[in-house]
Order: sequence, then structure tokens, then C-alpha cells
Amino acid sequence: QVQLVESGGGSVQPGDSLRLSCAASGFYNAIGWFRQAPRKEREGISCITRSDGTTYYANSVKGRFTISRYNANNTVSLRMDTLTPEDTAVYYCAADSMFYCDNDYRQIHKMVSTDFTSWGQGTQVTVSS
Repeated sequence: QVQLVESGGGSVQPGDSLRLSCAASGFYNAIGWFRQAPRKEREGISCITRSDGTTYYANSVKGRFTISRYNANNTVSLRMDTLTPEDTAVYYCAADSMFYCDNDYRQIHKMVSTDFTSWGQGTQVTVSS
């Protein structure tokens, strides 16, 4: 199983940016980012495939968030721009050895928690004026 450690959360104002990082130890084929706001279901927002860099973004973050991989140090980052209060949530990264991030496929078959076998501890992002 992959060990995952997230970092980079915090409190910001609307319109600000944050960059989350997920450091992984062990083999994985893809890393995904999920978020869970109070009283809401966990939402899969983005993923990236380690081998070829294919990515997926949920409509709620498309155009504002950018996922990147750094295979040399087994790190995936999530750059979040133009943050709004609706982005307030605990953000989790997750890894899986079989999952593949095909954007066209994932637009129809949304990524869900059970797609991933390893999880980080989560990092809080709060957007408030």
C-alpha cells in the first residue's frame, strides 16, 4: 500500500490561490484529489496518471485547478486558483495501482472513493473573507 502525505492547506480569501502537495511512497499508477465539505459527500475533483500524465478535472474545478506530477520525487501537486468559499473542504489525495485518468471516460464515469486504495490524512482548505 502507498503511504501518502498531503501538505499546503490553509486559510485564504476569495480569489486567492493555494498549492497542495501529495508526497507518495510506493508504487501507484494514478493519484486523485478528493474533497469533502461539511455535510456533503466526498467529491473526486482531479486525477493524474503517473506514466503518461493524462488528467481529469471535475466541472466544479475545471479551468481553476491544475494537477501536476513530479515523478522524480513521487509528488503530485494541485494548484488551486480563483478560490471561492464553495471550495472550502478537507482535501485528500489518494493513490491506486490500477486506476487510469482518462478525461473523456471520467467525465461520464466519475471518480469515486472506492476507485482508490490508499489515502492521505487530509488537509483543510478554508476560503473566507
